[in-house]
Amino acid sequence: MTTFPQTPTVDVRRADERFVTGISWLDSKHSFSFGGHYDAANTHHGVLLVNNDDIVRPGSGFDTHPHRDMEIVTWVLQGSLVHQDSEGHNGVIYPGLAQRMSAGTGILHSEKNDSWRLRGGDAHDEPVHFVQMWVVPDEAGIVPGYEQLEIEDELLAGGLVPVASGMAAHDGASAIRIKNRHAALHAARLRPGQSVQLPEAPFLHLFVPRGTVDLEGAGTLGTGDAVRFTATGGQRVTATEPAEVLVWEMHAALAA
Repeated sequence: MTTFPQTPTVDVRRADERFVTGISWLDSKHSFSFGGHYDAANTHHGVLLVNNDDIVRPGSGFDTHPHRDMEIVTWVLQGSLVHQDSEGHNGVIYPGLAQRMSAGTGILHSEKNDSWRLRGGDAHDEPVHFVQMWVVPDEAGIVPGYEQLEIEDELLAGGLVPVASGMAAHDGASAIRIKNRHAALHAARLRPGQSVQLPEAPFLHLFVPRGTVDLEGAGTLGTGDAVRFTATGGQRVTATEPAEVLVWEMHAALAA
């Protein structure tokens, strides 16, 4: 990883510019190169490598698969997602619950839309909609780990809420910890007319998973739109309809 000054840029990426994976049980849209989708000019921003916007149909999901040396944050927008891993962690992730998995030296996990199998009762017919984000850890070979935290109350209070952070500035905040001291994920749920101010950082990534907002100096952003900021920040984001935003604040970047 490296830190260095950049020329200020505000790079808007529209929803329909994303890579798409569509199969019988999954509708996945990728902001960066992912899987079989590769563009050498679009591999990451800052330390963020993956921003996948996924919809999984009921009874389906990602079977057990491996990860290594990655901090993986999952944010559910609708429905519920069941996590199970080789370290013995299992649970149901739902809106307002932040979740982080540190892959470290290696971990196996599955993610499925089948919460009734843990909770009992009848099968549901609701898809799960979630955003999964991957950032590089500070160091390779750490012990795998898992953390989740309910932050619904903080979201209801308004403003930009730290969701996952490794930054010293967020010590003691209601945020799950990630193993990268240069990065933090913030979230906000906005009613029409509400606004938040973006942090200032060498690298920012703004994603609108639902709703419509106005970004100061850049105009309207709709569902699935994203913005990559370099050497800037401080702009206001104002909802023009009920909306949710996810903002990565990053003070380092992967070497080009």
